Amino acid sequence: MKIVIDDNIPYIKGRLEPVAETLYVDQFGFTPENVRDADAIVIRTRTRCDEALLGNSNVRLIATATIGMDQIDIPWCREHNISVNNAPGCNAPGVAQYVWSVLLREGFDPKLHTLGVVGRGNVGGIIADWGRLLGARVVVSDPPRQRAGIEDDYMPLDRLMAECDAVTLHTPLTRTGEDPTYHLVNAAMLSSMKPGALLVNAARGPVVDSAALLEELRTGRIRAVLDTWEGEPVIDRELLSLTDYGTFHIAGYSREGKQRATRMALEALERGLGITVDKSGLEGVYRAPRAISAEGILASYDPKDDSDALRAAPDQFDTLRRNYNYRPEYRPETDPAVTD
Repeated sequence: MKIVIDDNIPYIKGRLEPVAETLYVDQFGFTPENVRDADAIVIRTRTRCDEALLGNSNVRLIATATIGMDQIDIPWCREHNISVNNAPGCNAPGVAQYVWSVLLREGFDPKLHTLGVVGRGNVGGIIADWGRLLGARVVVSDPPRQRAGIEDDYMPLDRLMAECDAVTLHTPLTRTGEDPTYHLVNAAMLSSMKPGALLVNAARGPVVDSAALLEELRTGRIRAVLDTWEGEPVIDRELLSLTDYGTFHIAGYSREGKQRATRMALEALERGLGITVDKSGLEGVYRAPRAISAEGILASYDPKDDSDALRAAPDQFDTLRRNYNYRPEYRPETDPAVTD
């Protein structure tokens, strides 16, 4: 059995070697030649999985140690009986830590302000839950959940954009279907935001029309924090200069999140290939807290250093990301400001 693995997936080396031939390659180093005789590949966000890569291969399973799957041609894989597995929710607490750290630093007052969460999946759900624990009014735009009858405080997206003091985006990137998200936040949506309102994008860059956002930021009427960008790793330097914080797609780069992602990828390999893998020492499932504190979140992570690093070297986006020192997540159980 052969498995080709992205060499920047942490905590994985040595775990598969007892049960398979392993080949580690750079995220851009997956080729039709080196996957031809592979049974499975383990990837991240930049490896495009489609007929061009896999058409002449034996691959029957893809495991991505990420939430997003827009790098994978899922219909083609389905037609060719290739199982596709992602890691939903793996980094959700880390993204929540990032988002709430920037919201609080940007002056969002949970006692006074309203937060709009666009996409209430694993990530958006934790952000919404933390907001309510902090005392904020949180409204949600998520048409699929609303159609499914899942209870929440829903608001149409155009109204949410116009009424909220801050809006944070947590949708997948889709271009087709009933609810496409490509350029979901367009010029009309941005122009409707309150003066001084804050937009946070830690989802996928193209969910926002970056040209329209740039026009708005040039006026200074609204503010933005961007962790994901159209065209990344090549990003618009003027847009970066006008963000309050601009980081290099690391909102979810917590140590525990990376461990969960690796665990979930290994579990997919176990299910799909009928193997047993050592998963000792890897973080388990996130448990929702009963209380959190703004002080604890602020103490757990400050995005300034990451933002400063990108501003200093915007052409090093992927290098900064690759060499990131995974931060510890916010842990309510060790927060001295939390009284449970």
